[in-house]
Amino acid sequence: MRWRTSIDFDPPELTPPNQAQARATRSVLVGVLGLSLAAVVLWSVLALGGVSGAKALTSAGTVQPLIAATHLPPLLTLAGDHLSLLRYDIECTVPGMESDASCDIEGTVYARAGATGVFHALPLHLDTVATVDRYTANLPAGIAGSATGFSYYAVIRDRVSGATATLPAGGASAPQQSLRLASPITIHLGTHQFGNAQAASARVATAQWGNGPGDVGIEDGPQLDPIGAASFDVDTGGTVTVLDEAHKRLLRFASGTPSSPTAIPVGVRGTIADLAVRPDGSSYVLESVADLGQTPLLRSFDNAGQLAGTWRAAEPTASALRLTSSGPQALEYPASQWMPLATTPSDPGPAAQRSQGTAGRALVGGQQLIAQREGNEARIALVGPAGVVKSWRIRTATPLAEIQLAEPIGSRVIVVLRTYTDTEAEFATLVLGDQGLEQSFSVDASEWAESAPLSRFRLVGSSLFHLGSTATGMFVDRFDLEVH
Repeated sequence: MRWRTSIDFDPPELTPPNQAQARATRSVLVGVLGLSLAAVVLWSVLALGGVSGAKALTSAGTVQPLIAATHLPPLLTLAGDHLSLLRYDIECTVPGMESDASCDIEGTVYARAGATGVFHALPLHLDTVATVDRYTANLPAGIAGSATGFSYYAVIRDRVSGATATLPAGGASAPQQSLRLASPITIHLGTHQFGNAQAASARVATAQWGNGPGDVGIEDGPQLDPIGAASFDVDTGGTVTVLDEAHKRLLRFASGTPSSPTAIPVGVRGTIADLAVRPDGSSYVLESVADLGQTPLLRSFDNAGQLAGTWRAAEPTASALRLTSSGPQALEYPASQWMPLATTPSDPGPAAQRSQGTAGRALVGGQQLIAQREGNEARIALVGPAGVVKSWRIRTATPLAEIQLAEPIGSRVIVVLRTYTDTEAEFATLVLGDQGLEQSFSVDASEWAESAPLSRFRLVGSSLFHLGSTATGMFVDRFDLEVH
């Protein structure tokens, strides 16, 4: 499967993008990038002339081909995993055209044991048995079996057009990292029992679909899922802020007033985006996608909704925005890495941002949190400068989709997994501790309207907040967790 960004990228004050086209792109974004924390996302790259995501160049009116590649990085591995091959599905594509361009691919994967030392060059070979254009690199046993894991990046070139791609774009300065889990705490969930969702502790925000002062806008179309209430965030005082992207505003629900929001107009584009709110009430809005050759915009607004600044993400697409002690951080693609976002004129530009990409999300104290889905198994690891601090392996007999949330809560970690069958879906919420599973409950999916890929849950203190929707409107529920 290959995914391309293709929606218009006009600034808000100009002609709005084609809504049907935007909805189609966002549906793909949720279906594909929504699996990002699970590390099963298709790793897409569009590159020309050695620059990932660069604009297609023209020669005598001809648009030159780009390289499109997908890769599944093995972020967290176990001793029994088969890691002899790294696989890349690679094609050449021409922007704006459905058919693929002819190309002649060559490439090299640079890999090493651990996170330091010399990279070893491993040539990519065409897999003649695969039904797609798949290329593989043979991973030496000494690297694949390293107790400290391994790190690697790939450089791919089309001999026909000269297009090149480095995956991830940071190359040797920010390679993909695969960590070995020596003794994870294993949790067996068995078969998920649907229909036993836990009642919320409180409903803290609610609004019906519509165009009224306290309503939430919705977009819909033939054979497309409805879209509304793209994202939300909650501050430590309990104030809930919902991004009403259709009306280009924030709806702020003060604690104790779940149905009487204050509307704050903001200069957003009006398409699906992720939201993060700072303690002072100022906010960041990060668009999910951008046109080929552009990258998504991060916009900052003060407490009254006035634009405070705009910055570009480093990569062509982004699926999640989170605030850290050092500023906003986004999960970006094609690198499939968390990257810091520039928020002041003195901050590093896109190239420097790509060089700081990491597999895990930055936490206080220099740690990272890495989450990966491997089939019907989720792997979670807290990682420090010296390696894996603690890890969990969650196994279930019921299919898993994305890992919606993975957050530290004191010395523990809370994980929200979307589990499903052909007819049902729920979110399994798990609190993981040193002895294994400490608390668990289910949350009804309630996802009638599409939102940003990883925006349905937020953790504040010891409470979990869930953004849901029905045919009548959206809501935010609070679930108070057990405190130890």
